[in-house]
Amino acid sequence: MTTESLRWFKSSYSANGGQCVEVAADLVAHGVVPVRDSKVQSGPVLALPATSFSAFVAGIKAGDFPA
Repeated sequence: MTTESLRWFKSSYSANGGQCVEVAADLVAHGVVPVRDSKVQSGPVLALPATSFSAFVAGIKAGDFPA
């Protein structure tokens, strides 16, 4: 599977301010969450372990990363 064939999405909380990342949930069953800069879609993709990405999202929801 190439990064072009993944279904990328941004958060529904994302405004079009240009400071967003996109994720693809296609590979979660394989333990990977691809992440990329929404402004540079042909740029590099980070392949994060699904458990680490889940912990990161949980931390955001819990307020562990103040703005």
